[in-house]
Amino acid sequence: MVLITYFLMNDNHASDAWAFAGILQRQAYALGLNRDPSIVKPDATPFEMQERRKVWQAVFIQDTFLSVIIKLPPTVTHADVRVEDLVETEDASSVHGASDTSFIRSMWSLASVVQGAICTPRSLDRPICPNDSERTRLTSHLQRIYKSLPLPYRTFSENALFNLARRSCRLARQTLFLTSNYYHCLMLIYGEEHESIACDVKATLGAAHEAVSSFFLFHTIFDGEAGVWFHFQHRAFSEANQDRDSE
Repeated sequence: MVLITYFLMNDNHASDAWAFAGILQRQAYALGLNRDPSIVKPDATPFEMQERRKVWQAVFIQDTFLSVIIKLPPTVTHADVRVEDLVETEDASSVHGASDTSFIRSMWSLASVVQGAICTPRSLDRPICPNDSERTRLTSHLQRIYKSLPLPYRTFSENALFNLARRSCRLARQTLFLTSNYYHCLMLIYGEEHESIACDVKATLGAAHEAVSSFFLFHTIFDGEAGVWFHFQHRAFSEANQDRDSE
């Protein structure tokens, strides 16, 4: 169901994805995936507990960034699963601390802030930041999260990504996906404008440029797969142009 929702999103059927994701989220709650497995499934094996945490995080991360795109309320909001409990397993494709587990932790950390700070106010047509000091605080928080990520996820250049793809295409895709989401969220924060805060045009366009660059890098490195990112990157590009034109 998680994969079907992603298919609908990437096929530019966001409203269908939203409806189907609602069923997915209800099922996840009904299965107790939002609960700490060490509490609700104490007899489960360590592997089973790990898989339950991973599935829940897939649902949580998907819901958060779908909410960012379509400006509707996030619904995966009640859980006691902790990111710290995800166990790092041996991974032959791990590069300088970047692995599937570290990617989940990274996206989890980012989504935890984005859900409350961006998704919720946007879904209610409220400002993301009421004033400049709050904008500075929020962007600094996101930047600290980004700087805490394993080095490969922060080495965002064409040469670095080509080298990473030679070692692990999976990690290269993860880097592009994480970077795109991070800069897209920064763009939304910097681009906000209301009576108490002005649009930071330079920062907005800078963040949008980095977000859109991830699409072109994806196209350069993976070519045929890049089409699945069209909707997200087109939205970032359109919003950046709208902010620039309004200025």
